[in-house]
This record gives sequence, structure tokens and C-alpha cells, in this order.
Amino acid sequence: MQLEDKILKGTTTVGIKVNSGVVLAADRRASAGFFVANKMVRKVLYITDKIAITTAGSVADLQFIYDILKNIYHYNSLTKYGPISIRGIATRLANILSANKYFPYLVQILIGGYDDEPRLFNLDYLGDITEENYVATGSGSPVAMGVLEDEYDPKMSLDEAADLAKRAVFSAIKRDSYTGTGVIVTKINNAGHEELEFYLNKKI
Repeated sequence: MQLEDKILKGTTTVGIKVNSGVVLAADRRASAGFFVANKMVRKVLYITDKIAITTAGSVADLQFIYDILKNIYHYNSLTKYGPISIRGIATRLANILSANKYFPYLVQILIGGYDDEPRLFNLDYLGDITEENYVATGSGSPVAMGVLEDEYDPKMSLDEAADLAKRAVFSAIKRDSYTGTGVIVTKINNAGHEELEFYLNKKI
């Protein structure tokens, strides 16, 4: 099994950018091989009220990277340079990941939010960075991406995008054994974020 297969295994995360904002979504299952290690993991994390990330990969590496991103944002906010943009945060993270490519952080991260406009970036463990309109990562991404490809429209409302993200992750839950429990969906616009949770059934 290649390194990338190990990194991307075990979750499904989705990002969607529309004219009014960005939606991020992720399932809640953490797996250790074939074992369900935790049923209620949080994979959508907030850097600020209007910037969030989704996480896939090594939990320890993700926790470390998340702390780095928060420190980068808040340090810049305290200096003469002022708050860093979402593109700036994504670029800084890409540089960190690229500099450590021979001893990589085993992560796949989506960074999305709203500064002067909606932004959505996809980064892999080697530091590759792409700006996306819609994207899915993790073991369930082939299933989720099929839903996004079929139904995405940049003119859809933020609520419609949230519903699409939810259905994309649910489709992965139904077909990918490493994705499960439920879905956290966050809608981010210029006013801040609103988070929702959805479950296929109430028994966990």
C-alpha cells in the first residue's frame, strides 16, 4: 500500500464554494485499520469565526497543524501586518508541508472561509495547493465527488450548497466503511458561520 493510500483512508470531507460563501462538511468516524476507534470525532475545526478547516489523516499531525494555523492567524493579527488572508494561511501551510515532504505530516486539509470573498483551498501532505469550487477528500471521496459533480452549481444558495454537502457525505457513509456516524456541516459567509449536524439515525 502506498503512503498516499494510508493518508487518505478513513474519512470523507467536502468543500463547496458558491457566490455567497463556503460550506465545509465531514463525517464523524475515526478508524484505526478496520476498527472504529471513535464514533464522534470532530473533523471541522475553526481558526476564526469565518475561517475553518476539514481534517483527514493522522490525528496527531492534524492537531499539530491546526495549532500552527491558529498561531499564524493570531500572530499576524497582533502585528502591523494585520489579519492574514485565507490564501495567505493556505500558502503558509503549503510551504510548511512542502518543506517537510521527506518526513511528511500525514494530512489532507481543506481550508475555507470568507475574507474579502469566499475562498476554498485543498492541500495534500506534499504541499500541493489548489483553489477549488468544490472538492472531496478521504476514502469516501470518489462516492462524494460523484454527487458534487452531478449537482454543483456556483449560483446555488448557501443553504442549497449545505444540503448538497450533507448528501455527498451521506452517500459516502452508505458505501465507504471508513466513513460513518453522521455529518457536521458548517456554512460560512461574511457574517460568520453556522454549524449543523445530521445523522442517518439517532442510535450511535
